[in-house]
Amino acid sequence: MHAPTIPTAPKIIPPEILLLAYRSGVFPMADSRDDTEIFWVEPRKRAILPFDGFRCSKSLAKLLKQDRFTIRVNGDFASVIRACAQPRIDHPETWISEVIEASYCNLNALGHAHSVECWQGEELVGGLYGVAFDRVFCGESMFARTANASKVALAALVVLMRRAEYQLLDCQFITDHLASLGAVEITRDEYQDRLAAAASGVPKYSLAEALERLRQDAATASSSPGKLIAQSLTQTS
Repeated sequence: MHAPTIPTAPKIIPPEILLLAYRSGVFPMADSRDDTEIFWVEPRKRAILPFDGFRCSKSLAKLLKQDRFTIRVNGDFASVIRACAQPRIDHPETWISEVIEASYCNLNALGHAHSVECWQGEELVGGLYGVAFDRVFCGESMFARTANASKVALAALVVLMRRAEYQLLDCQFITDHLASLGAVEITRDEYQDRLAAAASGVPKYSLAEALERLRQDAATASSSPGKLIAQSLTQTS
């Protein structure tokens, strides 16, 4: 009788290597979910989302004010990245391999990767995740199981980053969806300049602390987090 095969946990990218890569403007990808190898990417054109350029449509502002979703930071990071790794019609093959998933879950445990989530009751219905260091947040992927949930998560991220005095929201590659929300492309050299400037200091708060302060401000103003997020975005959009 053969002994049962015990599955082994996927190897991970050492966190110090991951952070060094991001600080250098490089990030990892894989060819498929079960690919055990990774490759490093540095786009010639980089997508970023300027805080003052976020396009909050009337319909998105209305949705935010309705507070259909509860916003959480790092409520269930593992479920967010797993949801982002699921194949979609527009992306039948994911670049988030098991190695990448395990590596970012480890980075989250160390306090360097974060998720911004939309919940309805006890159900996770949308969100995004990325890597944070200094005053930089490098967005990796987003998902939505309910219409517009990922837009709400991104809107919340922008407001939390502004409140925490971050400087750079990196979106990596431009897409029609991101462009409709205000993302723009810049050259590699310009990105490196912005990266260096944002990495020269530290944020005032963590994203989780910024969210807690937003909730406190909402309670003090007899308002709601969604209404404050919408107000913050429509005042500058």
